[in-house]
Amino acid sequence: MTHIHEIYKCGVCGNITGVMHSGNGKLVCCGKEMELLSEQTADKTTEKHVPIIERSGKGYLVTVGSTPHPMEENHYIEWIELQTKDCIHRAYLKQGMAPTAYFETDEEPVKAREYCNIHLLWADR
Repeated sequence: MTHIHEIYKCGVCGNITGVMHSGNGKLVCCGKEMELLSEQTADKTTEKHVPIIERSGKGYLVTVGSTPHPMEENHYIEWIELQTKDCIHRAYLKQGMAPTAYFETDEEPVKAREYCNIHLLWADR
């Protein structure tokens, strides 16, 4: 059974998908069941993966880690997301960019998540 907002990854081709509607089926890619990515919330080494939400201007700034996360060719944050009650805001990043995203919204954030190409899915709570 899938649940809304879950993230799945294909172990064969690397496709990533998010669930928009809960259902009883299984997600399959390349002929195999996709892996559910669990949200990690504690980085015991240097706190470089947990997203941090800060009120800023007319919205929220989400920064990945209290120690800056690398944004190199082989190790970087692919996307940052801010969830509110009624919306998901997502910013896609590239190597060399800062591991931050600004989301202009009046809604209170529910949580933030980010996806590292090596260390996978992280959430602030």
